[in-house]
Amino acid sequence: MSRESLLHKVRTALGRNAGQPVEEPPPVRLIIPEVDIEARIQSFRTRIEALAGKTHRAASAEDARDYVSSVIAGRGAVASNAAILQQCGITSLPEVKAGITDRDGLRTLCSTAACGITGADYALADTGTLVMLSSPQEARLISLLPPVYIALVGRERLLTGLDELLTILPRPAEQTSSMVLITGPSRTADIEQILVRGVHGPGEIHVVVV
Repeated sequence: MSRESLLHKVRTALGRNAGQPVEEPPPVRLIIPEVDIEARIQSFRTRIEALAGKTHRAASAEDARDYVSSVIAGRGAVASNAAILQQCGITSLPEVKAGITDRDGLRTLCSTAACGITGADYALADTGTLVMLSSPQEARLISLLPPVYIALVGRERLLTGLDELLTILPRPAEQTSSMVLITGPSRTADIEQILVRGVHGPGEIHVVVV
């Protein structure tokens, strides 16, 4: 079948003619359900834990710091420059190195640190997803290279889902060079469908809702 014959069949099936201008796409329909904060937190934690992630609901900044300290357990850790980490005292923990602005130095630290700690810009309750916007305060490498990843997110940043995120950030590329969505520990499966965690990123993830 020739190219023109094939295109003619497609146009006929769509009820269109050759040269007919393309119609304007329909408006985007974003649906934001009304979900109270307690239900959001519960859904978020359930979704993460279903994917073998771990969660902690911190009652205070001190509680968040103590949980992170227990996860680090004396191992080396590198932290981003997110404000929430400073507010919770994470950057003052003796095992944590923070305030790194040199790219090569940060890469070296991330390649040897046992834990990476960042804030999350947003979180999606319906899928247990963390939303990370790359910035001078949040380097992507910290959430991707160390084998253990710890994220802190304020409860006010917990959204219902992707539709709500897109109402807040309709054009992410205008605000950041990279928006990363993280859902649970890194996992992959080979041709035999054997699930393996931690191959392309952290195999252990902890999320603290502050």
